[in-house]
Amino acid sequence: MTTPGEVERTLRAELRGEVDFGAAARALVTMDASNYRRVPLGVVTPRDADDVAAALHVCAEAGVPVVPRGGGTSIAGQATGVGVVLDLTRHMNALLSVAPAARTAVVQPGLVLDRLRDAVRPHGLTFGPDPSTHSRCTLGGMIGNNACGAHSVAWGTTADNVTELAVTTYAGTAHRIGTGWDGAPAGLRELVGAHLGLLRTGMPPAFSRRISGYGGLDALLPERGVRLAQAFCGSEGTLGVVTEAVVRLVELPPAPALAVLGYADESAAADAAAGLLPYRPLTVEGMAEDLLGAGAAAGGSVGAGGAGRAVGLPRGRAWLFVEMPDEGAARAVARGADALDALVVTDPARQRALWRIREDAAGTATRTPDGRMAWPGWEDCAVPPARLGAYLREFRTLLAAHGLRGTPYGHFGEGCVHVRIDFDLASDAGVARFRTFSEELADLVVAHGGSLSGEHGDGQARAELLPKMYGPDVIRLFGAYKDVWDPAGGMNPGTLVRPARLDENLRFEVLPATPFAREVARCVGVAKCRTTESGGPGVMCPSYRATGEEQHSTRGRARLLHEMLAGEIVTGGWRSPEVAEALDLCLGCKGCLSDCPVGVDMASYKSEFLHHHWAGRIRPLAHYTLGGLPGWLRLITRLRAAGAVNAAARHLPLPLPGLARERALPQLAKRPFTRGAGAGAVAGVPGPGPGPAVTLWPDTFTEYLAPEAGHAALRVLRAAGLDVTVPRGGGRICCGLTYLSTGRLDRARKVLRRTLDTLGEVPGPVTVLEPSCAAALRTDLPALLPDDPRAARLAAAVRTVAETLEEYAPAWRPPRLDRPLVGQTHCHQHAVLGDAADRRLRERAGLVGEPAGGCCGLAGNFGFEPGHHEVSVACAEEQLLPSLRAAPPGALVQADGFSCRTQIAQLGGVRARHLVELLAEGLTD
Repeated sequence: MTTPGEVERTLRAELRGEVDFGAAARALVTMDASNYRRVPLGVVTPRDADDVAAALHVCAEAGVPVVPRGGGTSIAGQATGVGVVLDLTRHMNALLSVAPAARTAVVQPGLVLDRLRDAVRPHGLTFGPDPSTHSRCTLGGMIGNNACGAHSVAWGTTADNVTELAVTTYAGTAHRIGTGWDGAPAGLRELVGAHLGLLRTGMPPAFSRRISGYGGLDALLPERGVRLAQAFCGSEGTLGVVTEAVVRLVELPPAPALAVLGYADESAAADAAAGLLPYRPLTVEGMAEDLLGAGAAAGGSVGAGGAGRAVGLPRGRAWLFVEMPDEGAARAVARGADALDALVVTDPARQRALWRIREDAAGTATRTPDGRMAWPGWEDCAVPPARLGAYLREFRTLLAAHGLRGTPYGHFGEGCVHVRIDFDLASDAGVARFRTFSEELADLVVAHGGSLSGEHGDGQARAELLPKMYGPDVIRLFGAYKDVWDPAGGMNPGTLVRPARLDENLRFEVLPATPFAREVARCVGVAKCRTTESGGPGVMCPSYRATGEEQHSTRGRARLLHEMLAGEIVTGGWRSPEVAEALDLCLGCKGCLSDCPVGVDMASYKSEFLHHHWAGRIRPLAHYTLGGLPGWLRLITRLRAAGAVNAAARHLPLPLPGLARERALPQLAKRPFTRGAGAGAVAGVPGPGPGPAVTLWPDTFTEYLAPEAGHAALRVLRAAGLDVTVPRGGGRICCGLTYLSTGRLDRARKVLRRTLDTLGEVPGPVTVLEPSCAAALRTDLPALLPDDPRAARLAAAVRTVAETLEEYAPAWRPPRLDRPLVGQTHCHQHAVLGDAADRRLRERAGLVGEPAGGCCGLAGNFGFEPGHHEVSVACAEEQLLPSLRAAPPGALVQADGFSCRTQIAQLGGVRARHLVELLAEGLTD
């Protein structure tokens, strides 16, 4: 029998692409976005169709199964496998050609959908199917699942928009298929000819979302034109590997308008959806208020009470989003619909904000309104639209009967319902209930004339139940169809035909029952962290954007941690070099905490890992130099050695040990902030303001490196009439951030307890200038000291300057600066604190423009650590540095984070200032 080592060596010899049978590569693809996990033998990244053919031939000779994989966002488990995984995203990701007049494009399977849409948008065209994962799903994956998306009510499924496919089978044979029998594998025409009656009368009634199984097989009927390519779509990698596709494009409406219709409840919205189809909408999407509640539970800003009003939705408890080609058509829908309330949105930005709620549902629905995790498995059942209301009522009843909860939403205009359910998939009893519920739900869907899958494919989640939908004769035909294409059975075995059980290979069964394991399991794999689109306020995931490597995405790191805890592939436990390497380029930006739909907090996971990884060992020098920065700065100040240190930093020919040689060290302040804040303030005597009492937090960066920001804050807060106190203690008051970022959690707890002891009780808000310190106090402090009530009180008191002014000096008017503004929004401000108050303050001050989104790339100690400089610069080049180069004349540069200001100075050559410094200068003027 051929060994894995022999297979690997043969593949390396035969292919030009990469072959990796190592632990990290395998661990990254054990899971997709489903509940399932299968351990592959290795990963191959072919460079072209010849590589694909060679890989398939080698695997067929060795009897090794093959699974083609795109973005890995499949929700039913079909992108996982036990053999060789073909990663088609790294090299085979090109848009080969566009023919605007013919409205077609030729694509490779690894091309991300949004890259195709961006390229054809200047021609007024788009690709019609648009799943919510459009920023990271691939065309090959869409073909494999016959993906649909919101606009399929107008433009159809992927199968409806594919005209030709280049396919390579398991033995390495190439086929070019389109319409007609040309290119078909031997025996297929005869198989269809022998089963014409079954295809005509034995299939369930056709409707637009009958995606399950080989549901498009009846496209091979002669009266339907023998559409081979269309029938191949939805085969989930079980027949062959798509290496090229010719796709049809559609005209993009120049000014679509959105009619948002409010209804009394979900059933009323579902009942109304089918009646809107005569208006010829582009989309009819539905959701109820519990989805907004789920979003809040996942870290959003809206709650179930008044949720619709909070995000600008019309009156009601459920809504239909009806997109029309123009404003007139949208207003006709709003007038004609029997809705409680309606609004028509024409502004593109507001439309995007509303659609974002719906698109993020794939992640936000993973949390129930009370905060429990919910899982896929029954993600996209579909029934004929006229049956949707009745089906949803019975579905809710079935959920209640099993004591389960879920949040339905989806493509109501086509009867397709997405839902994630709070299954207990970690206990035997919970898994048994999952099976029982699945069987009963399959019966309910079939009773309504529906499809077990309406969009995402069956995979392992539903393939076992396909006989309920199709019956034994059609199931046997499905088996024969696969065998014609794949007689050896090597393509994605266990999927669709002769499937694995729906309750085996569950990804949760390998995890220990620990709080950290439960946190890691929260990553459901929807892969929003893999998007590379730039612009906008989003941060996640800067290291992936810089490297393009899966192991540097939030999902990739979560998968490696999952496998570390499982111990099957990644066997080093907390000492795992694979996990350490992946986490090394995590900037700790916390962007995933807000941008990930399920709020994965990789910065905290990294701290936990480093805490265990280095336990009992000598750490890297950077952990002592940069990680212990507050202590070193305090010692230098005590010795009155700031001048000497600054001179040494300027003139030493070599960098300090443990620091990147590319970086110059920031200059220390000659006098710490608290020494210059006024003796009375340092002693705890209230400042001169007559208003509410405010404590100004003397963070390490303000205290020793940027006291000018502290003095500016004193001026502004007191000018606003506030009674400002700077607490005594100087360097003994610390948020513990540098210890957290280097995983020295025991030291961080000690520092935080000392800080609470030094600070005592504070009478009012605690204004923190450094966003990273404010974020640490607000979230990490209570997490590290959960049993100390002082920690929760201090966390609740933390405010930014803008929040302090808005809450405690609402009548104060800032000075009018009336200048353009560029700069950088701090990652932790974006992720933890929010910047809504800052935006309003800038607007009142006449500052026009916004600081850049993304990440500056310095990220505290990250950019000063050896080996990080290249990624640090690449992060800055994504948004920050281009915005500085494009700044209008006279623009002010704002960056509230000390790291951001340092990066701007060192890479951009300009001085940035804290917002409070800009306001203080305005007071002087």
